[in-house]
Amino acid sequence: MSSSSLLWCLLVVCVLTVVQIYAAEEPKVLKVFNLHATDLHSSLLGTPDAYVEVFRAYGFLGRTEVKNDNRNPSWKEEFSFLNARENNILRLEVYDSDINSDDLLGTCERSIKIGTWKHQCFLTKGGILNYSYTLEPLQ
Repeated sequence: MSSSSLLWCLLVVCVLTVVQIYAAEEPKVLKVFNLHATDLHSSLLGTPDAYVEVFRAYGFLGRTEVKNDNRNPSWKEEFSFLNARENNILRLEVYDSDINSDDLLGTCERSIKIGTWKHQCFLTKGGILNYSYTLEPLQ
């Protein structure tokens, strides 16, 4: 067997192994909730009109409503996503909604773990985003 054929065989075996691991993994539900921010950055135009966009792994999952003129907003939305996997990346982006374009106030990223967790994230332009998430088996 040539060395290139051997490499192809090893590659196929590795891919099949990874597929089997993912197929055997129990489906999980990710819930993101209790989003609130404190001391958000105010621009020259005044108090921020803040909202949060939520992403998991490779895709956009949802957006909160805009909280107008509020440096310490809380959002009621709860986001639930099926087929989440431990170690997926959860990303939350906080924006100030403006007429021309929205300003990114900061991004929070975390590798998700099983259980219920509360986190605090310091935003690049000032302020803090607090949020909670739960990752649990689908029941």
